[in-house]
Amino acid sequence: MNLFRLIAEFFLVYILYKLIFDFVIPIYQSAGKMKRQFGEMQNRMQQDMKAASTRQQAMRPEPVKKEGDYIDFEEIK
Repeated sequence: MNLFRLIAEFFLVYILYKLIFDFVIPIYQSAGKMKRQFGEMQNRMQQDMKAASTRQQAMRPEPVKKEGDYIDFEEIK
């Protein structure tokens, strides 16, 4: 009986070992890699948005100043 119990315990330890090293650890590593890639993508998007906003500001024409005697006002009643 002890031999059967010993074999069963080794089998359970082997199954647990395979589960951890073939399933749990790769999933954990994949999740970390995906998190890093999403962070890098978010940083690139922010940099692109900043570059686009600076380009828009550079291309925006300055408002034309009106010169003369006319002053726009609203009449108060």
